Amino acid sequence: MITKVTGQLIALGEDVLTLRVGAFEYQVLIPEFTRRQLQGELNREVSLHTIEYLEGNPMQGRMTPRLIGFTSEAEREFFELFCSVDGVGVKKALRAMVRPVKEVATAIEEQESKALSALPGIGPAMAERIIAKLRRKVPKFALLVARQEVAEAMVQPDVVSAAFEILRGLGHTEADARRLLDAAVSAKKKYKDVQEMIQAIYQQTQK
Repeated sequence: MITKVTGQLIALGEDVLTLRVGAFEYQVLIPEFTRRQLQGELNREVSLHTIEYLEGNPMQGRMTPRLIGFTSEAEREFFELFCSVDGVGVKKALRAMVRPVKEVATAIEEQESKALSALPGIGPAMAERIIAKLRRKVPKFALLVARQEVAEAMVQPDVVSAAFEILRGLGHTEADARRLLDAAVSAKKKYKDVQEMIQAIYQQTQK
């Protein structure tokens, strides 16, 4: 099982990229949101967290191994979860994921079926099915991806996770807790511990 590939990005198409790893070149399928993340990385070394799957019809014996790549483990995990919904699958998920994971996870959590049904290949009925199956499983993905996007804020991952749980314990909804954390992290201050982060959050809300 290939779970991570690091190499030089030598070609980037609409839904596939080519990675040179030593004497080998790998074609890796990518969703649109990953393509946008990699636009400025051509000819540079990149690391992709990957999923392997077999494409084709097993009854005809024509099975082709494929790799799908993502820039983070959280995005890979979310994609696999998205694929687990009845009627979605790998190909439909690849086509549908044109928005960042954070946005899609938030839409699912907040039951925004209109936003989900606007994704390519996802109509109203499929959107409702996705919400029903995934609504309680997606909050951490919005939190994790937001954390990665602002890694330069020098906040330890366990501090963010612990602060999220404390805010939930204080009565905040998952969406509100995530919004407060996003605001605190985007301020790009260094928080040495959970208590300092919680204090900063409440000071900010009182302004």
